[in-house]
Amino acid sequence: MKSTDALTCLSALAQEHRLNLYRLLVQAGEEGMAVGELAAATGLAGATLTNHLHILRRAGMVGDERRGRVIQCRANYPQMNALLGFLTENCCAGSAAAGCAPATTCQPARRKR
Repeated sequence: MKSTDALTCLSALAQEHRLNLYRLLVQAGEEGMAVGELAAATGLAGATLTNHLHILRRAGMVGDERRGRVIQCRANYPQMNALLGFLTENCCAGSAAAGCAPATTCQPARRKR
């Protein structure tokens, strides 16, 4: 990941509601959540929620898919892992003795049906 891309991602997450939305989507796993579910979970007004989701989409942190009348949103795990990798790639100059562990990647959990 380039530093400009990392800055875009960090900027998108550097707001309380957007960070909360993103964390909800990460917790939801690969199924994601419908926009209506996100609205109910956060209490955000429709226009406000839409604006926050647009910012997360532009940063590549969130993707969505239309399913009939429902828009299903998901965290973009590869983007999240790229950001984590960027932030930790030079951790402690690679010294395991300093207590620094290499970053692990996150895999979305599958919802139980």
